[in-house]
Amino acid sequence: MRVAIISDIHGNLEAFLEVLADIDQTGVDAIHCLGDIVGYGPDPEAVVQLLRRKRIPSVMGNHELALLSDGYFSRLNDSTKKSLLITRSLLTEESVRYLETLPETVSAYDARLVHGCPPASVTVYLFDPSDRMLEKLFNAFPERICFVGHTHHLALFGFDGSEVSRDTLTEGIVQLVPDTRYIINVGSVGQPRDRQNKNAKYVVWDTEQHTIEVRFVAYTASITAEKIIKRGFPEYNATRLL
Repeated sequence: MRVAIISDIHGNLEAFLEVLADIDQTGVDAIHCLGDIVGYGPDPEAVVQLLRRKRIPSVMGNHELALLSDGYFSRLNDSTKKSLLITRSLLTEESVRYLETLPETVSAYDARLVHGCPPASVTVYLFDPSDRMLEKLFNAFPERICFVGHTHHLALFGFDGSEVSRDTLTEGIVQLVPDTRYIINVGSVGQPRDRQNKNAKYVVWDTEQHTIEVRFVAYTASITAEKIIKRGFPEYNATRLL
């Protein structure tokens, strides 16, 4: 199986379309999404409908959770709250009902899929976790690999049963060690925050060759940025794309 893992589209239709085109060229057997389909970006409805039309299964992201949970929404900063209020106004009731159905986690192909942190957290960030924390996390899920998003930063954490390893991912193919378990952050399609470049990012996992390929995909971010400003989102949502 060759499986494309995408995450954090954040209503960025231009990036999503280019990533889907790249996936078509690359050739995969399945696509899975790790949540944050909406939020920050100007086209939440179009992105949700495209995801559904392509029948791409997704887990719930924290931005979807914030649309559905007043308690979690209240914990967010003012800029994110403003973005989500505008996002909600741009979504149809049908799309909101779809977002309500998203699970916290999915297991497929001996991999766990979750937005934030294994085993099933939608909201916890894996920013520079300690070795001790990583060992506890690896003991919290049974699958060999866990794919996460949420931070918008590519990352790879390994555990061979005794020692933890960590690597910064960049564009290209990485060979996975058969006897090692992994937590892999696939970066962001719609709002990358790493310092490598501003391209959309996703991962193709080859379950037979035991590799992951990190794909960088160029798109016209200025179009997305213009729409962000036009639709009243915080200006920072636009400038961080450029």
